[in-house]
Amino acid sequence: MSKVMAVNAGSSSLKFKLFQMPEEIVLTDGVVERIGMEDAIFTIRVNGEKNSHVEPIKDHQQAVDMLLHALVDYKIVERLDEIDAVGHRVLHGGEKYGDSAVVTEEVAQDIIDMKDLGPLHMPANYIGYKAFATALPNVKHVTVYDTAFHLTMKPETFLYPIPYEYYEKYKARRYGFHGTSHKYVSEYFAKLNNKTPEEVNVITCHLGNGASLAAVEKGKCINTSMGFTPLAGIMMGARSGDIDPSLIPYLMEKTGLDAKELIDTLNKKSGMLGISGVSSDARDVDKAFREGNKRAILARKMYAQRVAGFIGSYYVQLGHVDGIVFTAGLGENDASVRSEICALLTEALGVKIDEELNKTIHGKVCKISTEDSKIQVWVIPTNEELVIARDTVRLLHLN
Repeated sequence: MSKVMAVNAGSSSLKFKLFQMPEEIVLTDGVVERIGMEDAIFTIRVNGEKNSHVEPIKDHQQAVDMLLHALVDYKIVERLDEIDAVGHRVLHGGEKYGDSAVVTEEVAQDIIDMKDLGPLHMPANYIGYKAFATALPNVKHVTVYDTAFHLTMKPETFLYPIPYEYYEKYKARRYGFHGTSHKYVSEYFAKLNNKTPEEVNVITCHLGNGASLAAVEKGKCINTSMGFTPLAGIMMGARSGDIDPSLIPYLMEKTGLDAKELIDTLNKKSGMLGISGVSSDARDVDKAFREGNKRAILARKMYAQRVAGFIGSYYVQLGHVDGIVFTAGLGENDASVRSEICALLTEALGVKIDEELNKTIHGKVCKISTEDSKIQVWVIPTNEELVIARDTVRLLHLN
């Protein structure tokens, strides 16, 4: 029996979940938000209830120290040496890491060296690792990469049709993200059908504020919608998804924005927010949609069409699809979005869902397709932290 901490460090946040393994029991979870500010928020779950308070937290080290003290103060653990290992989400593993890795000096240095591949996330990932390594010097650490699951894509899929030397020199290629989520739900789908991952083909739809799809053939990813960065693919809460690259210099000339400012716009002011003019939060867009807001209706139609388009193309690439899985915030909780997407797949792919059942499903595992649907459709809540904990146990050979 081991206690494993799963960590996701952002630029100003620190999410955590402590597991008892291999039983996969969650002992506590929580988040530190607004790190670096006077009104930072520390939240931890104790005996099923959230405890939150606001206070200045200057950096990630202080956040980690506060978390570890809280574990003892709330008697979640008697002593810190009960924690056997820490697993860290890392955005990018480049082409080097097709699996999670036990942290060594080389692995830690690679996070720094690969920061150009994820300049917004990688420095925070490293800072989170260092903070835990400092606070728990005798504990082993594992890095779990968002990109690792997608490294099974073939060159004809992951390469861009640009000069080949750009790939050779600069590693410009499709990487894909949300890998831990796609891995988890595709394997869960196989288990629900009493099969191994190697016996099924599944299209996984991780639809959150950031969103991506993956085509998973016999347990391996063969395509995914995000690309060199998480900006590519379908439209998202505030991200544009795929656009014509020539729009960028055109809009730079028209708006006076420089390239960095325009990319910022594509990341933070586009997608659902840009089209609806309402919000990047799908719940707000859904409310406006139901009230008859024309731009919200347009945003929803665009979103469903783009998701369905990727599903259709992945169906062709896979040749046979056993299941379509919806997961993440929007995929798990927004019945109308699921309905709109599946309606676009009915005629071409024979997808049919039980509309009344679909309306009742919020954040729980459920098959929502009808018996005469040619492809099963499931809602499966994701659990990226559990993937981190499992990989940590596997690589460190913990009991």
